[in-house]
Amino acid sequence: MPIHSQNDMVSDAYTEAWLVGPQSTKIYARTYLAPPSESKAVLVFIHGFAEHVGRYTEAHPQFAARGINVFTFDQRGFGKSGLDAENKSASSAYGKTSGADQIDDIQWALDHVRKAFPGLPVFLSGHSMGGGEVLNFPVRRDASILAGVIASSPIIRQTKPTSKITRAVAGLVAAFNPYLLVPARADYNDLSHDAEYNRMCSTDPLSPQQGTLRCTMDMLNWGDELLRVNYKKWPRTLPVLFVHGSGDQMTKRQWRRRNQSCEACAVQ
Repeated sequence: MPIHSQNDMVSDAYTEAWLVGPQSTKIYARTYLAPPSESKAVLVFIHGFAEHVGRYTEAHPQFAARGINVFTFDQRGFGKSGLDAENKSASSAYGKTSGADQIDDIQWALDHVRKAFPGLPVFLSGHSMGGGEVLNFPVRRDASILAGVIASSPIIRQTKPTSKITRAVAGLVAAFNPYLLVPARADYNDLSHDAEYNRMCSTDPLSPQQGTLRCTMDMLNWGDELLRVNYKKWPRTLPVLFVHGSGDQMTKRQWRRRNQSCEACAVQ
C-alpha cells in the first residue's frame, strides 16, 4: 500500500521504543522482525534530511518478509526524536545535530543490533542525507562489523547547489551559533514520480522545511570531502551498492570511485 497520508505511516509491522543513545539522548526507534525461520541478516537504516522513519512504513516490512530484520530510528534532531515534546530529551530540538553526532548515533545503532541479533550479518543503509552518512561512516570509524553498505540517493552533491557565497556565510555564522534554524525549502515535485506522495511529504508535520547551520554545513562539506579525498579511505573489502530513483532530483547522481570519476552511473 503506497504511503499517501499520515495514517499510512503507522502499521502493526514493527515494534517501537524510546531508547537512550549517545550523550543520553532519547531516540525513537522501530524494529521490523523477520520470521525466525527465515531470519538471515539485519539492516540498520538511516533516514534523510527533514524526514523520519515513518516514511518507510511501506518498504521496511518488505525487507522483513524476506528475512532481513530492520532497525531504524528518527535521527536526533528529526522526526519524533526532535519534535515529540512528551518523550524527547529536554536538550533535543529540531535539527540539533552534527556530522559527528550522526556518526556516533550510527555506531550506537550498530552496537545495538550486534547485541540484539548476534551472529547475523549487519548491513548499513541510508537515504539522501542518510546515504551520505552511511558513506562517511566507513571512512571515519571501524567498519569491520559491516557486511555491506547501501547508499540510496546519497547527498554527496546537490542537484541544485547552494551558492558558494551562501555556504561561506553560513559557515561563519555556524561557528558562533551552530544550531540556528534556517529555512531549507525543497521542491517536493523533485522527490519522486508519485505526486500524491510528494504532496503528503510537503505537509508532513514531522518534517518542517528547516535545518540548523551545523547539520546542513556538515552534510554538504562532508560530501565534498568524500569526493575530494575521503573515498581513498574506503575499506577495500567492504561492498557498497549505490541506488538512485530516476524520479528523485534532490541529489546529484555523481560520486568517485578509486581512480575513477563516475557520473550518472546509479542503478535506476
